[in-house]
Amino acid sequence: MQRREMLGTVMGALGAVGVMGAGVGDARAATQWKLATGYKPETLHTQNIEQFAREVEKATAGDLKITVHPNNSLVKLPEILGAVQSGKLEAGEMLMSAMVKDVPLAGADSVPFIVSSYKDAHRLWQYQSPLLEKHLIDEKGVVPLYAVPWPPQGLFTVKPVRTKADFQGLKMRTYNATTVRIAELLGAQSVDVATADIPKALASGQIDSMITSSLTGVESQIWTHTKYYYELNAWIPKNLVFVQKKALDALSPATRKAVLEAAKAAEERGWALSEAALRASVNELRSHGMTIDRISPELSKDINRFGEKFSREWVRTVGNDATRLFVPFYTQAP
Repeated sequence: MQRREMLGTVMGALGAVGVMGAGVGDARAATQWKLATGYKPETLHTQNIEQFAREVEKATAGDLKITVHPNNSLVKLPEILGAVQSGKLEAGEMLMSAMVKDVPLAGADSVPFIVSSYKDAHRLWQYQSPLLEKHLIDEKGVVPLYAVPWPPQGLFTVKPVRTKADFQGLKMRTYNATTVRIAELLGAQSVDVATADIPKALASGQIDSMITSSLTGVESQIWTHTKYYYELNAWIPKNLVFVQKKALDALSPATRKAVLEAAKAAEERGWALSEAALRASVNELRSHGMTIDRISPELSKDINRFGEKFSREWVRTVGNDATRLFVPFYTQAP
């Protein structure tokens, strides 16, 4: 089952979630918004945005029409926040960790080994959201609408791993400074490999382990070369959909309310879609004979220590906002 088929199944099962509003009128939209995203039309995030746009148009009886421009077709992903801020377009979507140069707090969900489940990720977002909203509104003039996670990052290996010592001699695929650091902490050799080159790198023996999502594993048909997938949940990154504050404020109160209600529904639906995509992709890996397992208690202890180390370093880098986020996340009971 390929990505488009899995997402089609997921969207079909969840299509009724969050449907809003009255019927669509025949009148042309009085207001037109452009929403840019860097992701392909078939991704769960883009499909969710498309449904969000349809629900806004329906709920406003055509008073607001949002046209979605996927796959970097209107603005390249790294430039979307600036384009919304300047008014070149009204709305956009970005991977939150891609916003860290402008808003360092946006990188919280990509600090590795902090969350271990969707429940943890959602709780982190509850603390992060109001802090991030203040920065984006006050400094960038944009309003967050909703955030949706990608499936969590898991561990693929060609041999079983139970302890940190088992990583000695493994060649781990890396693609940024964080993954290089993780490889070093585990004692593996880091090898820089782009996503598109994963199958070739595995086939040639250039790599024999990597941290990535189960969805990427399916797309790479990773079962051809590896047999073990560990549900590590190293981090659960999120995409953020946002709108220029001037554009949102220019709407009538009723239309603005419809946008915010549709955004709330999109967030709820998107988290469910992400979890469903995770289940579907893990099942696909299992169907091809891969061993699906959780990491051992011994390795889990090491991973937790890594998480504490990464979070302390991130707090020192980001400052007071990071403290305001992580202190309640760690100290307040779920």
